[in-house]
Amino acid sequence: MNGTKQPSNIAFVIGASSVGTLIEWYDFYIFGMLATILSKQFFPADAGTAALLSTLAIFAAGFIVRPFGALVFGRLGDLIGRKHTFLLTLIIMGGSTFAIGLVPGFKTIGWLAPILVLILRLLQGLALGGEYGGAATYVAEHAPAGQRGFWTSWIQTTATLGLFLALGIIILIRTNQGVEQFSAEWGGWRYPFWISIILVGVSVLIRMKMSESPMFTKLKAEGKTSTNPLKESFGHKANFKMVLLALFGAVMGQGVVWYTGQFYAQSFIETVCKIDFIQSRNIMLIAILMATPCFVLFGWLSDKIGRKWIMLIGMLAAVLTYRPIYQEFINITSASNRTQIVDLRLTNTITAFPIIDAKDKTKLYIKQQSDTTYLDGSVFKYFKTDTMILIAPVDGTRPLTLINPEMIKYKSPKPNVVVEKTMGRSAYWDMIWLVFIQIVYVTMVYGPIAAFLVEMFPTKIRYTSMSLPYHIGNGVFGGLVPFLGTLIVEFTKSPAHPNGDVLAGLWYPIAIAAVCFVIGVIYLQNKIDKDVMD
Repeated sequence: MNGTKQPSNIAFVIGASSVGTLIEWYDFYIFGMLATILSKQFFPADAGTAALLSTLAIFAAGFIVRPFGALVFGRLGDLIGRKHTFLLTLIIMGGSTFAIGLVPGFKTIGWLAPILVLILRLLQGLALGGEYGGAATYVAEHAPAGQRGFWTSWIQTTATLGLFLALGIIILIRTNQGVEQFSAEWGGWRYPFWISIILVGVSVLIRMKMSESPMFTKLKAEGKTSTNPLKESFGHKANFKMVLLALFGAVMGQGVVWYTGQFYAQSFIETVCKIDFIQSRNIMLIAILMATPCFVLFGWLSDKIGRKWIMLIGMLAAVLTYRPIYQEFINITSASNRTQIVDLRLTNTITAFPIIDAKDKTKLYIKQQSDTTYLDGSVFKYFKTDTMILIAPVDGTRPLTLINPEMIKYKSPKPNVVVEKTMGRSAYWDMIWLVFIQIVYVTMVYGPIAAFLVEMFPTKIRYTSMSLPYHIGNGVFGGLVPFLGTLIVEFTKSPAHPNGDVLAGLWYPIAIAAVCFVIGVIYLQNKIDKDVMD
């Protein structure tokens, strides 16, 4: 039956499945893309790093709950069918995403704001837990024999393209609005969440025209569908063994490589290297665009030589090169390492100016900006803020220029310095290539994974069996990369080393990928299952 499937039908299956899955990934990832702004909107203004960590924890919660979504929707998919199940997940995802854009900030409703966002984030995670397994299974069960890796690899592109779409929309809105308006409580950062409802509506209309998977239809007509997918998937020793092997021998490593290359990289470039908002996201966009065709390339190649070694080589490459790649990020962007000549004509210091705190009239900020421009086009901006406490509040009638040293009760011993860098053309492209290399690793481990998982499990419990290891590997092991990486770096900080070891966060994905590589080498088979109708 698979061998006679017409290309035009396959094209519709791929298109309809991919559009919905892309939109779900878009919905899921705009939260991560806007983590820095969300931390300021949904937590107290003076929370600092704790707010960012809390926001990343909420982001991670959406990943952690994905395995539960896999169980709930995987069971539904094996009982009632693939089509209706991932139609439901799409609606839940779209509604939750739209609602996040409606939640007032911390200034308006206090701690209710992060609580509501957490609940909606958990709904997102549950929905995504049911989406991927349904889409991958649906496409694989339509694909011609011998081309399963190629056709399912198109589904694999949707995660990266969803990230690409999220980045593109965010950059477009922020460029048009400017920093202040975009970051305001009801500013442009909410628009990507609201746009989601339009995208979901279009996708729902497309998916309603889809027919059920031919394999599931045949199974249902013969009365051979599973009556208890959870029990058959995890209660039978042989199948549960395959679930564990899929998780620890393939998906666990694939998950950390994916999130390191496409999330940790962006966070590192922005928060450690201090590259400005627009340029850091442009670096990601260009690298993603360049590398995305490799998903299909490695999916196609896996049909020729098998899935195992493509995935494992991608993991090994990540293990061996992550630290050198991220060290090179630091070398390229470090002011102390730069050999380029400073362009004195464009280098300037803006005179310091005082600002009274809007709420605490005794708190005075002295702000100063200095720019260093290099002949290669790089611009490093330094924003220094000294904080002073006055002995009496300023009522607004006294000119700030008349405040004398006797009025200052306290001055912070160390000014707060914010750095924002825009790299010149050569350094900019060096960084793009470093991200591109990481995303090629992503395409190696991720391109063949859907076909690999589909071929491991029987049709009647395939949705459930493949969804759980996939979402534990990606949702838990992979999804925790940004949070745990940031947390590990925090643990390395000390009074003597206030910045800590900025590369320490990489040890988590390196360790997970290394363990997965060893297990995969020993226990995985490279055999391609030609007949998945079993």
